[in-house]
Amino acid sequence: MAKEKILVIDDEEDILELLRYNLEREGFKVVCVENGETAVRKAWAEDFDLALLDLMLPGIDGLEVARRLKNNAKTRSLPIIILSAKGEEADVVTGLELGADDYMIKPFSPRVLIARVRAVLRRAAEEPQDPSSILKIQGFEIHPGRRTVHVNDEPVDLTFSEFQILYTLARRPGWVYTRYQIVEAVRGEDYPVTDRSVDVQIVGLRKKLGRWGDYIETVRGVGYRFREAP
Repeated sequence: MAKEKILVIDDEEDILELLRYNLEREGFKVVCVENGETAVRKAWAEDFDLALLDLMLPGIDGLEVARRLKNNAKTRSLPIIILSAKGEEADVVTGLELGADDYMIKPFSPRVLIARVRAVLRRAAEEPQDPSSILKIQGFEIHPGRRTVHVNDEPVDLTFSEFQILYTLARRPGWVYTRYQIVEAVRGEDYPVTDRSVDVQIVGLRKKLGRWGDYIETVRGVGYRFREAP
């Protein structure tokens, strides 16, 4: 029986009750809040394993909640699944760039939601935390446990998705990944991210890496790879 503790943030009482009922039926511990300010205080004060976050909230909106959680040391690694009626690609990309682990469009099936929750929790549990797993290659130092990146000893501030893409590519220099493989590696199977979303995040990643962004090479008609050492 699952015992993970989930923070549910939504201003619609019927949605809160629907989520509470289905999550508790699966054995999860559930705490529900109806606005962003309370959600942030709760997350900073208590320990949660995952947050379900609506975007349209009174006070500070869901994107600001995600931003504050990801900018705080205590909650930076808290997995977030965004729940929203906004399903445009730009909305999905914005959520991912802030560090969300999944994005579900309302209305959704409770069974699919539970499957997504379990998938995100499973990936979070499998993420390496051993300091010995630090990846050092061609001036890059990538720490998967701390989710930090340094290039020539200079820190680079990346979003969750940008970090996952860089780490995925850098682990196997010269190996070509299709856009679908990148989506699968970053978010898991059946995640609703388009090829265009991957391209947008690659552009942002290269920009943040500056001249070191050239190490991420485009393989025309296929995908991307991390440049091998000469």
